[in-house]
Amino acid sequence: MKRPAILLLALALPCAATATDYSVRPALSHLSFQGTYQGAEFSGDFKDWTAAISYDPADLAHAKFDVVVTLASAKTGDADQESALPGESFFNVAKFPTAHFVTTGFHQDGNTVIADGQLTLRGVTRPVSLGVVFRTQSPGSSTLDVAGHVQRLDFGVGSGDYADTSVIGATVKITAHLQLEPK
Repeated sequence: MKRPAILLLALALPCAATATDYSVRPALSHLSFQGTYQGAEFSGDFKDWTAAISYDPADLAHAKFDVVVTLASAKTGDADQESALPGESFFNVAKFPTAHFVTTGFHQDGNTVIADGQLTLRGVTRPVSLGVVFRTQSPGSSTLDVAGHVQRLDFGVGSGDYADTSVIGATVKITAHLQLEPK
């Protein structure tokens, strides 16, 4: 009796669903952040980042995001902000040149898929959850949109005089739009 069960399992394994590995089309993708400074909203983009994406909405157990961001690539369009962000009080890129987000799992919350993960920024690792919207555009093309919030002071971003949340808001929104193609 054991042989037929083992044979059946061996035949079924290659048919098991697995998430699709994707390449990101950088020219059509962006990774952004939004916050407030003295009550006014500001936004920026990271120009240099990589993302390893493995995803299938029908197989969340095998999905994975692994994103590495070069912090010195932050651009806001404001010269003062762009000169301050790499400094010791904010990203401290001399000591911590990258941020890293890797998923630990996915779950469904109503109609929304949530990617739970760990964000490491300035040497501090904290849990972060991101809402996920995945759309198949056409055969061989998909989009992935993610959004979530981080508390900048949890990671030591904006220390010293910049820790005052009445000047720089405590919450920073992170969004990404990725144009994907299967590997």
